[in-house]
Amino acid sequence: MTKTTMEQDVDQVCTLIERSMRDGERTIIGIAGPPASGKSTLAEAVVQSLNSGSRSSVARASLLPMDGYHLDNRLLESRGLLARKGAPETFDASGFCDAVGRLAEVNRETYHPKFDRHLDLAIANAIAIHPETPVVVVEGNYLLLDRAPWSSLRALFAATVFVCPSMQALRERLLQRWIKHGLEPDAALRKTIENDLPNAELVARESHLADLMLTQDYTEFGVRYAY
Repeated sequence: MTKTTMEQDVDQVCTLIERSMRDGERTIIGIAGPPASGKSTLAEAVVQSLNSGSRSSVARASLLPMDGYHLDNRLLESRGLLARKGAPETFDASGFCDAVGRLAEVNRETYHPKFDRHLDLAIANAIAIHPETPVVVVEGNYLLLDRAPWSSLRALFAATVFVCPSMQALRERLLQRWIKHGLEPDAALRKTIENDLPNAELVARESHLADLMLTQDYTEFGVRYAY
């Protein structure tokens, strides 16, 4: 894996998508990586690039983030999992995998939840994917995780991308993220060490190799990072 600029990475992913497309079939692309790796930033930029210059009323590409499938905080609290929010067991994994599977059915519009970070909850049916949209970019931490039900996703992706800077870079970004969310430095550090870094290490350790592996630190270019 070599470092590149975000613009170069977007070009690489778009080229991968173009090579993976088949006439008459929807192309589903998976962009995975640990929390704060920059995968959400990359996925958004790829979708924007694919849609740029299009004169059609139907988007050429749509984005489906995994974060909309977070379990509700009240449910997590009742199960003693609220402090582990973001771990694999805190998502509706089966519901998410089923939803990605239905994306191949291009004969109808599908609706999906979207996570609101300010409200810290998922908004139902906030994402609509048109049946004639030929490319769907799916992004999330566990898209390549080698455990059920996440492992079922691999067969659905025409191509996959994995974004993973160094663990030290992830630690710094995760810490700063929680401070920006209003946590005191000690609380931010505790949340980073006790929850986010174990999740990041799990993703790095147990994810299958992707078709395209990237390490770029997008914050160097003034671009926000995301989950």
